[in-house]
Amino acid sequence: MDAKTDLKSRLPSRHVTEGPARAPHRSYYYAMGLTKEQIHQPFVGVASCWNEAAPCNIALMRQAQAVKKGVAANGGTPREFCTISVTDGIAMGHAGMYASLPSREVIADSVELTMRGHGYDALVGLAGCDKSLPGMMMAMVRLNVPSIFIYGGSILPGNFRGQTITVQDMFEAVGRHSVGSLSAEDLDEMEQVACPSAGACGAQFTANTMATVSEAIGLALPYSAGAPAPYEIRDSFCMTAGEMVVELVRQNIRPRDIVTRKSLENAAAVVAASGGSTNAALHLPAIANECGIKFDLFDVAEIFKKTPYVADLKPGGRYVAKDMFEVGGIPLLMKTLLDHGYMHGDCMTVTGRTMAENMAKVKWNDKQDVVLSAAKPLSPTGGVVGLKGNVAPDGAIVKIAGMKKIVFSGPARCFDGEEACFEAVRNKDYKVGDVLVIRYEGPRGGPGMREMLSTTAALYGQGMGDKVALITDGRFSGATRGFCVGHVGPEAAVGGPIGLLKDGDIVTLDAEKGTLDCNVSAEEFAKRKKEWKPRETHFGSGALWKYAQQVGPAVNGAVTHPGGSAEKECYADS
Repeated sequence: MDAKTDLKSRLPSRHVTEGPARAPHRSYYYAMGLTKEQIHQPFVGVASCWNEAAPCNIALMRQAQAVKKGVAANGGTPREFCTISVTDGIAMGHAGMYASLPSREVIADSVELTMRGHGYDALVGLAGCDKSLPGMMMAMVRLNVPSIFIYGGSILPGNFRGQTITVQDMFEAVGRHSVGSLSAEDLDEMEQVACPSAGACGAQFTANTMATVSEAIGLALPYSAGAPAPYEIRDSFCMTAGEMVVELVRQNIRPRDIVTRKSLENAAAVVAASGGSTNAALHLPAIANECGIKFDLFDVAEIFKKTPYVADLKPGGRYVAKDMFEVGGIPLLMKTLLDHGYMHGDCMTVTGRTMAENMAKVKWNDKQDVVLSAAKPLSPTGGVVGLKGNVAPDGAIVKIAGMKKIVFSGPARCFDGEEACFEAVRNKDYKVGDVLVIRYEGPRGGPGMREMLSTTAALYGQGMGDKVALITDGRFSGATRGFCVGHVGPEAAVGGPIGLLKDGDIVTLDAEKGTLDCNVSAEEFAKRKKEWKPRETHFGSGALWKYAQQVGPAVNGAVTHPGGSAEKECYADS
């Protein structure tokens, strides 16, 4: 038996290509132009979230072709397929946002089903927008076939009359326009220049946060997640990923060899150090669930608490992803964290080497101020903080990167759903010092745990970003800034305290102590709970109804299945 035949004999694709009984199956491959040699090589799924919904996805098909060339060059047979992506920037501020978080599960499920159905041996996954990144990584860990993640790259920053802007500025411009500080003509001009290229939102919002995670967790090649979408170097990274995934098949290095408790801690550390999106506290537990590791919101928050904030990135800072890539990329950020003891160096990565080995030749760049040394950080604790208290017994999360005020106390102003709150904000029907409470937006209650960027950006645009606070059992965009607390659990739909709050209750948020409390006694909460009735969901059938029946709490990642701990047979070993 030669090396190729020996390799094929242990791979899932043997079930569709080997032996006399598979002659009908092979005939299909001949129909698609494959040669006998290609049919008997490892099959590599090249999955992309390409679509024409938004700029974050538009370059993925082109990049997938470079991946396929790399696979073929190293003796593999690439099989390209697409899955969905719901783009938050387009879905934001209306009912489309209900589809956002559920799309993560659909992506993971559809990639799993395509891989299983056709017996593919390895996976290169390309993703561009917020939920597609964790969705693709979840599929990789779930299937546990050799896999490499490719980020489609960030968008280039826009320029408005000499000022660098991102889509965050556009959402905040809506608030400025509502109070008369920005004319309709200026708003029109801004929207035409804010997003000048293909790529995902350019600052350290959710897409770039999870792209940073992909390198730190070990599933992406070093430097590959930082290059903007229009840069030609992306094709080199894609070609290399295609070549390398075939090598991982030969070496039998799999995602669960890479995604471990330590690598999840590394991922949480880079989120904190980069002032990343609070959504990472939802996605890291979901990725962990796929390989049977318990790593919940509190575990993530514990890493956030002890990791310094060192990357001066928007929305809390001055720079965008392109700037960090050009001064040394994500490896520069990881280098200073590793050198100062904030990352584990012994974690395996898709290079076939450990994180420490990957970082060995990375040199510190002292001629830049995008990423500071972990010895001299922007602040000693991470840009994202976990909270807990009688309003959030199951925890909550707040992003404090760039904030001067991290304690807030005021009377609750309660809204059932984002639309009601946005209308109040649009009409400036609130007071300085209010704590705006948006509930029934959790994973089950929304359903889908919508992001509140339209509301928070409008507040900021009205100049009220630091004068009111907002808490929700829903989520916030990575572009959100101001005192905004999300993922409050238990959610209102299951009778959590956030659903029992009343107007005028005094709510206190303390990001220094990590608490979220109100002046309501346990006895009073118990009385209110007896009088409480669950609110019916908006959806009585369809995908969102189905999601609401399955989804678990935010503290565990809002997952819809038991994960690796309940697995009876791993696909990769089938």
